[in-house]
Amino acid sequence: MKDKKKTARVIATFIISFVMFSVFILDIVTLLLCNKYEKNYNFTVETFDYKTGDDRIHFLNTGNSDCIIIESNGKFALIDSGEGDNNPRKTTAYEGYRDEVLSYIKKVAKSKSGEVYLDFILGTHNHYDHIGNFSDIINDKDIKIGRAHFKKYNTEIATELEQDGWDNVTTYNDIIKSIEEKDIVLIENLPDWEFSFGDFRLHFINTETPEELKGNGENANSVGVIVTKGNKKAFLAADFTKSSGLEQMYGEEIGDVDLLKLGHHGYYGSSSQSFLKLLKPEIAICTNFLGKIYPNVKWNLTMVAKVPIYATANKNGIIATFTDDNEIILTEKAMD
Repeated sequence: MKDKKKTARVIATFIISFVMFSVFILDIVTLLLCNKYEKNYNFTVETFDYKTGDDRIHFLNTGNSDCIIIESNGKFALIDSGEGDNNPRKTTAYEGYRDEVLSYIKKVAKSKSGEVYLDFILGTHNHYDHIGNFSDIINDKDIKIGRAHFKKYNTEIATELEQDGWDNVTTYNDIIKSIEEKDIVLIENLPDWEFSFGDFRLHFINTETPEELKGNGENANSVGVIVTKGNKKAFLAADFTKSSGLEQMYGEEIGDVDLLKLGHHGYYGSSSQSFLKLLKPEIAICTNFLGKIYPNVKWNLTMVAKVPIYATANKNGIIATFTDDNEIILTEKAMD
């Protein structure tokens, strides 16, 4: 019996070691391919001279969290807010991105009169790494907000761990309280039609989470955003994943895109081969560090879709400018 147990342990150790080694090799290969494909777009350092136009998507560097500003003709909207300093999931002290986000908003969204005005804010779903800074942004005396788009919290979507261990409800309630105290228009029934925003056309996807996704986790609540100008189109995928059911449910509706903001920071369940084949992106931007993107996600993008991946944390923020000549120009170091 002891010999059998010993043999079983040896076999198990061999299998685990082989899998880990294979993942390591896969990651090295995909990183090399990422470096090769990265040359597809010639990045320049952002200067904020606006010579290429003011129709832009700002992907902020907030580590492995989402914070995106849409800008067009002097109008600004904030999609998610980045991670704050009080994530309920973390038991030890840490520093989030509160100050960086507030500073950036006040830098780029300030009008000639000195006012900082956001036409709207959107919380894509109730995970702290997407909405953790919203209360501080809403309560900042120097920032004015026109309206706030937040789906009403649905406990039937979230898992037990999310409700209890991650305390999503408290984070959501704090934001709604701040919105109401500042008399900001709260829109819980999100528009499911395309609408104009400066020169852009915006379209929210998954405005009402389908009943069949109940229990799939809060990622299934994610609201994606299609951004279009002329012949160029981007999809901001929030935490869309195949494992939540959103990729297969909305892939055909989203259709071909030029730029894809990867879902779920390039983590488990995102950017499946079937989803990428439907969207056919030419550019992939990930709100994360390149080294933290899962090897299979990098493999799907580099080996299957042959798409360059640009990570906001490695570039210290990325701006995608949609020009009047139907081009997308990428610049980096937006937060330097």
